[in-house]
Amino acid sequence: MKLLTHNMLTSKCIKGVQEGYPLRLKVENVEVKESDYNQEFIVRLLPKIRYDAIYSAAKDAGIAEDLPDSLPEDAATSEEFLRKLHHVLLEIEIMAGELVCPETGRIFPIQNGIPNMLLTAEESI
Repeated sequence: MKLLTHNMLTSKCIKGVQEGYPLRLKVENVEVKESDYNQEFIVRLLPKIRYDAIYSAAKDAGIAEDLPDSLPEDAATSEEFLRKLHHVLLEIEIMAGELVCPETGRIFPIQNGIPNMLLTAEESI
């Protein structure tokens, strides 16, 4: 699971959960898979992502050392920052671990890079 995917996941579909975002990340295994850098794509992502959630997930994964703790004012024009963000969003792959609902503590396992977000009938809205 890429951190870009993590940034879009929520557990709001669980009964009683108001926001369910961001899911906490517990990492067991990470792989780095290189991908071509596309500056235009990363710039277009900026208004669509929640940087605070990305930074938190990167910290949980132990890969936040190169990222600033808040979105820089010049984010869209700083190639150095955009390359770092590209790496964190698209090249880091969480292969094993857990996603945890911030409101209920419900654990969703990640195996082989795939998060299992399936709910039981009792948990569903």
